[in-house]
Amino acid sequence: MEWTMTEDKSKLLRSLKIDRSTDRVEQRTGSRWLPISVAIVVCVAGFAAFAAYEYRKDDARKEMAQQPAAQPQTSQQPPSPPQPAATSKAAGSLAASGYVVARRKATVAAEITGKVVGVFIDEGMTVTEGQVVARLDSVLAEKDFELARSRAESAEAAIAAITADLEDATRIMTRTQTLSQKNFATEADLTKVQARVGVLSAQLRQAKSQFETASIDARRSASVLDKHQIRAPFAGVVIDRSAQPGEMISPMSVGGYTRTGICTIVDMDSIEIEVDVNEAFIGRVVAGGAVNAMLDAYPDWTIPASVIAIVPTANREKATVKVRIRFEKKDPRILPDMAVKVNFLADAKENIKAKGAETTAAN
Repeated sequence: MEWTMTEDKSKLLRSLKIDRSTDRVEQRTGSRWLPISVAIVVCVAGFAAFAAYEYRKDDARKEMAQQPAAQPQTSQQPPSPPQPAATSKAAGSLAASGYVVARRKATVAAEITGKVVGVFIDEGMTVTEGQVVARLDSVLAEKDFELARSRAESAEAAIAAITADLEDATRIMTRTQTLSQKNFATEADLTKVQARVGVLSAQLRQAKSQFETASIDARRSASVLDKHQIRAPFAGVVIDRSAQPGEMISPMSVGGYTRTGICTIVDMDSIEIEVDVNEAFIGRVVAGGAVNAMLDAYPDWTIPASVIAIVPTANREKATVKVRIRFEKKDPRILPDMAVKVNFLADAKENIKAKGAETTAAN
């Protein structure tokens, strides 16, 4: 009996014991749902703020739309007309960028090696074709020319002397032949004068050859002397002066010579525009088409121009085609290497087709 009561007490005590494992599971479950609940609350708050922002924006749009309606109907000011023409023109034209280039540009250099003794030009100076821009030391060249000319004069004098002897020998031979026919001169005398005439004829030919050689040498020396005068190859404007008096210049930069040019001249009448057009739009460019050009230096100045030609090759790396454009009117403000933007007018192609049709009809 006592054992039964003791067992009943033990069961009662175990039934009153708290199960800790159930508390841990509930605790973990509660901690898992806490971040999810916070995220849901944040999303709901953000959606409410966005809806309020959109609602205020719609109210503002409605107020702006109602403002013109509130104006009195008696107003005499007409509404500003739309300008679709400029927009459509800009949308239909093709734009490209490039640079102003000079088709005729040269670095003037000496053909011989020498020391510069005079430079007669400066940047910005206009020169004419053949104008002397610099001079080299020509003392030795002048001496060589005088020597060659003296040799030519000596050879010419030798020709004159031999010619006189030959004429005298020819007269003697003619007289001897007459006397020989009358038996007043021997055959030996005739042979002797004939031989002298032959020798003098050979000497005359030799003297003439020597004179020709001396003349060629004199002309060559004169040409070398003239190369000491460096001249402008064409008319233009000097954009760079490289050499100074006292410097040594040479056609090739070898040894101790570092200077090869005197100046750079640009023919301002040959300036034009070169632009790169995307090959996907090159079909919209035609030779002779009208172009509006705008220099970056003068953005408010529109220069009329036209297409000269489309260079028949494409750049594989940039996928562009080069187009040459001429200025319809030259201006001193247009300088080489200036950056420029161009607009190929949209109606240029149609105008060219119309002109071609008119020409065909006239023919």
